[in-house]
Amino acid sequence: MLDDDELIGNWTLVSDELERLSGRRGATKLGFALLLRFYAVHGRCPAGRGEILDRAVAHIARLVNVPADELGLYEWDGRTIKAHRADIRRYFGFRECSVADADKAAEWLAANVCEKERQAGQVREELLAHLKGEQIEPPGSGPGPADHRHGAAAG
Repeated sequence: MLDDDELIGNWTLVSDELERLSGRRGATKLGFALLLRFYAVHGRCPAGRGEILDRAVAHIARLVNVPADELGLYEWDGRTIKAHRADIRRYFGFRECSVADADKAAEWLAANVCEKERQAGQVREELLAHLKGEQIEPPGSGPGPADHRHGAAAG
């Protein structure tokens, strides 16, 4: 569940983010804005529509003046989202995870987390936080072809 403070704090576009929307319309504008704010919060793009709470979609849709149902027209795979992801990575100063980055992250995980934490979910959260701190987008964080769920994470 997303409370009002989280909604406003995490899902409100700031002035320079609004400038990034210039020239975008409809589903493309809404999709880009959602990816941008999701990245700001998580240091990665969502794996698909199901990771974005409906309440966040409605909030962003109001801010960018695009009906929330337009998100159904946003393509979660293909050239457009790849370009959006690259633009957002550059904006936040992140880079894609290289093989060397993955090796370093695995070493960090073994040395700092795996000895004391056994729950897979918590290990994943520690790794994601580490990668965010290093400004590295986690490997495989982009959407896959099977990720076209709508409203799976209602809120």
